[in-house]
Amino acid sequence: MDEEIIVGQEIKDIRTFDAFILSVGRFIVDGIAEFGQMMAFLRKSLFAKPKLSSIFEQFNLIGLQSIPICLLASIFTGFIATWQVKALAQDFIGLQYLGMIVLKVVTSELGPTLVGLVLAGRIGAKVAAEVGTMRVTEQLDALVCLSLDPLKYVIAPRIIAAFLMTPVMFVFGSIAAIVASQLIASAVFDLHPGTFYNSMRLMFNINDIYMGLVKSFIFGGITGITGCYYGYFTTGGAAGVGASTRNAVVSASVMILVANLLVSKVMM
Repeated sequence: MDEEIIVGQEIKDIRTFDAFILSVGRFIVDGIAEFGQMMAFLRKSLFAKPKLSSIFEQFNLIGLQSIPICLLASIFTGFIATWQVKALAQDFIGLQYLGMIVLKVVTSELGPTLVGLVLAGRIGAKVAAEVGTMRVTEQLDALVCLSLDPLKYVIAPRIIAAFLMTPVMFVFGSIAAIVASQLIASAVFDLHPGTFYNSMRLMFNINDIYMGLVKSFIFGGITGITGCYYGYFTTGGAAGVGASTRNAVVSASVMILVANLLVSKVMM
């Protein structure tokens, strides 16, 4: 009897493990399929040829109105980077090289990644909610009835604006992070501003700036695409809009982290 119980438990454990493997495999396959659908959606949107006036309107709504939250996130990024780098630099190379390390960390890694995640929460949710509401209230269907392409008038301007404005916000954010880092280094660690900024020239590499710009460009595109994609295919009324908003933010955040790893691997 004891042997039968043990065998039964082993069979149950094997079935549970098999179910877990199947669910993971199904999740990966569904994710790859959905990524392919997003790329097809992106291709159709970019070939829709939107008007410049619509794009510039989204520059303001998506880009300029997001600068305050990006600056706030970047300032705290500078504070965090200063404290973390100080703990390492003081023991090995000294505080006189603090600015050099902060510049590299902010421009190539922390800056674009944190700005991308912040924008995934703000822009991704905003775009998904707007487009999803247009879908469930049949505004997109009304455009089709008027022989107007929703991809041209609604989707493409938002995606293009997200692509182009995120690098701009990254530049402003990086400047804010570096200035915040210098201020806290001078106020707390008594480091002279001249020493902080002069150390940036020692190991300055323009590729770090290029990497940050490339990352922010890709992260912005990911945010715009996911928001528009999930919003465009929203179903189920108000609950569907909420689900689309959640899916857009989660998907954008995960894709940003994966893209950050891949771009760092390729450009380093």
